[in-house]
Amino acid sequence: MAKRSATVRRLSWVLGIPAATALAAFGVAAWQANAATPSPGPSPRVAAEPAGVSDPGPSPEPLVGTGNDPLTTHELARARAAALTPRLKAEARDVTGAAGPEYLWAEVVTDGAGRHAEVYYYDYRADKLVKQVVDLATGKVTGSYAAAGMQPPPARREVGAALGLLLAGPFAADLRDGYARATGRAFAGRDDIVVTAHVYDPRPADTGARRCGAHRCLQLVVQAVGGPFIDLSHLIVDLSGRRVARLK
Repeated sequence: MAKRSATVRRLSWVLGIPAATALAAFGVAAWQANAATPSPGPSPRVAAEPAGVSDPGPSPEPLVGTGNDPLTTHELARARAAALTPRLKAEARDVTGAAGPEYLWAEVVTDGAGRHAEVYYYDYRADKLVKQVVDLATGKVTGSYAAAGMQPPPARREVGAALGLLLAGPFAADLRDGYARATGRAFAGRDDIVVTAHVYDPRPADTGARRCGAHRCLQLVVQAVGGPFIDLSHLIVDLSGRRVARLK
């Protein structure tokens, strides 16, 4: 008898000791009775019941959450659609320079008035972090805020854009040469590496990235797939200025 059924949360059902003991005793007695009584002849064949598999699987995601539950897929889509107002879409720019701000993340907040979503963007035109507060019950924006000099962790798309700028710029050889030294083979492209990044805050002695902080700048963390890290700590990608700088 299987003691576990694979589910999303790995729930387990365990047979209690008294019940297990009684079941074992019943099985022994039944075996002894069958052994003492001769069989009258071949037993009629009984079709075996098909084995059943208990696999309830995850429950369908609800449309809306309650309390401090994370935003559902439906709520997130609704919040992002409401947060991207016509004015914000027209005036802001994303990490590629296209119209509209760069989406970073969203989270739920609760108060006496119900659930709200705080949707965060980065406006590369104004170099400001933008927060839009959306009432999830009404789908309306109830607050809009923007601030310069605030640099939250980068989103995946920003990391990809930073890598693209590096590969297309004058310091791409630093990555290729570093990869060859670390792995002993030639760099073949993006699929050869795993890239993450963190926001770069300039130090007083940094002469190559003085505008970082006001600009959104990333320092890439690059690792060969299944292998060593490639040291690129001397390179800073200025996403706002769309350039790569070498620290001096």
